[in-house]
Amino acid sequence: MSVHVSKRRLAPADIAALKGQRPIVSLTAYTTPIAKLMDPHVDFMLVGDSLGMVLYGLDSTVGVTLEMMIAHGQAVMRGSSNACVVVDLPFGAYQESKEQAFRSAARVLKETGCSAIKLEGGAEMAETVAFLTQRGIPVLGHVGLMPQLINTTGGYRSLGRSDKEADKIRRDAKAIDDAGAFAIVVEGTVEPLAREISGQLRAPTIGIGASPACDGQVLVVDDALGIFTDFKPRFVKHFANLAPLMSEAFAAYAEEVKARTFPGQEHTFQVKSKTA
Repeated sequence: MSVHVSKRRLAPADIAALKGQRPIVSLTAYTTPIAKLMDPHVDFMLVGDSLGMVLYGLDSTVGVTLEMMIAHGQAVMRGSSNACVVVDLPFGAYQESKEQAFRSAARVLKETGCSAIKLEGGAEMAETVAFLTQRGIPVLGHVGLMPQLINTTGGYRSLGRSDKEADKIRRDAKAIDDAGAFAIVVEGTVEPLAREISGQLRAPTIGIGASPACDGQVLVVDDALGIFTDFKPRFVKHFANLAPLMSEAFAAYAEEVKARTFPGQEHTFQVKSKTA
C-alpha cells in the first residue's frame, strides 16, 4: 500500500539552522499570485506592513491595521506550500504590553496559518519577544531602521554612523537575540556595523540596506520587480523593470478597446445554430 507523504513547509527552526550554512533568501509577498511564483525560490516570505505603502498608497506603515495583515497573510498562505511565511505585527498591535502582543500574534497565527510573526524593536521589546517565544510563537526581530517609528525618528536614513547610534543597535540586536528570536532583520544600518553584528549573534541576520555579510537578505517584492517607482532607495536593485511593460500593456489594451479590435470573435462565446 502506497503512502502519500506531503512535503513539509519550512519552519522558523529551519531558517535559524541555515546560519553559517548558506545565505537565507527572503522577499515580501502580499498576494496569492505573487506567492505562487515566489514560493519555489525563497526560504521565507515576509508579509510586511510595507504593503501599506506599496499596495495602499499610504505615506508610511503606521496606518496599517491588524485586519489588513491577516487578510494578506491568508492570501500568501493560499499561494504557498514550501516557504516559511512570517507576518508583520503592525504599529499599535503589540507595543502596549506583552499580553497585547500575545493576543495579536496568536490571532495572526490562528487566522492565517502562518509560522511566525515579526515585530520591530530593540531592548525595549526584548521582554515581549521572550514572552512570545516561551509561549510557542516564533518571532522574527527587527532592529536598526524601524519604519514604524518614523514619527519619532524624523525620516528614513541609514543608522549607526555615530558611536551612540552604533552602540544602541548593538545592544538592541543582542537583546532580541538573547530573547529568543529565530532571526533578526537588520535594516538601514551602515555596512561595517551590520557585518559586525552578524558575526556576533546566535540568530541569523536578514539584511535590507545593511551588509552582504548578513546571513540572509530581504527586499520588498515591488522594489525587486521594478513596480514601485515613487522612489528608489540606495539599497534596492531592480531585478526586473516591469513598470514600463505594465504601462505599455495597459495602453495597448485601451487602444484596442477604443478601436473595437478587442474583444475579437475568438474571445466571445457563440451560440451554435440549430439544425433541422
